[in-house]
Amino acid sequence: MFSPSRDQARQFLFDSWAKYRQAQPLTDLEKIALAVILRHPEYHAMLDAPERYLARDYTPESGETNPFLHLSMHLAIEEQLSINQPHGVVELYRALCQHHGDEHRAQHEMLDCLGEMIWQAQRSGTGPDGQLYLSCMRRKAGLGE
Repeated sequence: MFSPSRDQARQFLFDSWAKYRQAQPLTDLEKIALAVILRHPEYHAMLDAPERYLARDYTPESGETNPFLHLSMHLAIEEQLSINQPHGVVELYRALCQHHGDEHRAQHEMLDCLGEMIWQAQRSGTGPDGQLYLSCMRRKAGLGE
């Protein structure tokens, strides 16, 4: 299992963006990252300045969204959708897309659910609860529990 450090994960995003900007070939994973990055133009200037942002901390107290966490969570969702894990996530993603009329908005709803699941797991000291995640997605898609 690949478990990059914070700086390695950030560097991957910086490198994917730089390769795209320099018209260099991208790996398949970099292509997925690039698609996520292109949907977030608000982060492009940051990705152009790795020397300034690689080590920057984003704390809840600062009130700023951590752009690296945001992009990484999108990548996690892309992986979940590619393998339908947890089972049923693809169907619920489609329901969210239909409910909101927009794939990116649907993924942001999923981000909220993913964040909630992670927070609950950290709070309770347990593993992630895929059913909690899917239940949240059902609610956000207007499907009840």
